[in-house]
Amino acid sequence: MPTIKIHFLGAAGTVTGSKFYLETPQKNILIDCGMFQGVKELRELNWKELAIDAGDIDVVLLTHGHLDHTGYLPRLVKQGFVGDIVGSAPTLAITEIILRDSAKIHEEEAERANKEGYSSHDPALPFYTEKEAEKTIQYFKSKKENEWISLSKDIQYRFQYNGHIIGATFIEVNLYGKIFVFSGDIGRNDDLLLRAPNRPRWADFMFVESTYGNKLHPDEDVEEQLIELINNTLYKQGTLIIPSFAVERLQTLMYLLWKLYKKNQIPNLPIYVDSPMGNNVLSVFELFPDWHKLPMSEYYAVCNHINIVTSYRETWEVIDNPRPKIVIAGSGMVTGGRVLTYLKQLVDISTTSVVLVGFQAEGTRGRLLQEGAHEIKLFGKYYPVKANIHQIESLSAHADQQELLDWMSEIKNIPEKVFLVHGEATAADTLRVKIQDTYHWRVHIPKLYEVVEILV
Repeated sequence: MPTIKIHFLGAAGTVTGSKFYLETPQKNILIDCGMFQGVKELRELNWKELAIDAGDIDVVLLTHGHLDHTGYLPRLVKQGFVGDIVGSAPTLAITEIILRDSAKIHEEEAERANKEGYSSHDPALPFYTEKEAEKTIQYFKSKKENEWISLSKDIQYRFQYNGHIIGATFIEVNLYGKIFVFSGDIGRNDDLLLRAPNRPRWADFMFVESTYGNKLHPDEDVEEQLIELINNTLYKQGTLIIPSFAVERLQTLMYLLWKLYKKNQIPNLPIYVDSPMGNNVLSVFELFPDWHKLPMSEYYAVCNHINIVTSYRETWEVIDNPRPKIVIAGSGMVTGGRVLTYLKQLVDISTTSVVLVGFQAEGTRGRLLQEGAHEIKLFGKYYPVKANIHQIESLSAHADQQELLDWMSEIKNIPEKVFLVHGEATAADTLRVKIQDTYHWRVHIPKLYEVVEILV
């Protein structure tokens, strides 16, 4: 009877760093390969060698392109991985954009830290370089959704549409006749741009995200909130800054603002999108129309309505422009990207408003702002927070507790075990109780670096 070893190398007890290693007698599979983000203790884990030999991994399967699911890939290749990196075509397109962009940011931040002397490391080094990202991209191989792909005599896998961001999937792996389901990040049922997620029909072992395992998204009118914030920005002659994830959230915000303007519900304030990565992601929507529900005619209308910032010089022109304006800039948890430059100049001004529109992981600047911090650290210096901080929770691309339960509702069998991952401790434990009460399934919350053996 074959033994499968599951190594929880990330997203165990936290929402970042997704890496699940399946060690089997025939093939060794890594599901996702993400970076840790958030508190310093987590970020420092990125610099450690993996607890496994990267050269032993036969294939990496990606659920979707977000950095906390793909951002460790160049380090994996650097440590000796030479297999295929497989995902849906839009997932690999997104991952390519994200790796190139983040490599550039890593190099720029290391250069700035060395120049200004604010890093505790001497010298500060980039986590990976653009050259290392390019080498990693050479291993990409796309597969269609909803088709079983054979890896060996007794191992097959399949990608299933999952909403969340363009290209996102959950992954079913058939190991010796047992179905292992890896949820990745599960999308919303009523997403503006994406279809509702598919649902698994059979699962012997499940690995389910629990980001919002303890919450229901509020039933709030997003359009009314945006109208009020924009009108207030005009009244105060200030700047509305929206830190945004470059993939899907940014495109959703662009679409929402365009719709409101088209319906004459907001004034014609200039809207600036300052996210090189987000701009590139727009092209992925154009390349893969079957993966979203935005009509291409509206896609082009949205693009024509928004001012796309293409250079750092333009960033400063936007900042120096005294007119009231709306700025959407990466990153969504305020961990890096162009939004830091805007906040450095504007967060200490009372006419500035900042709107958080997604999950803010523990230890990120976004979480600090969400919790009312009186100052934030940017580029080695502290800046007082005098801006008004707001949050629109229902714009999250993650399923909430009820949507997670609904996603499991069509499973015909009783899973042998459900593992809750990709969630902070309280969220995971609350969802554990809810699943046990609702479905009477056995649920386990693994610890980081835990190894579970399964006889199949």
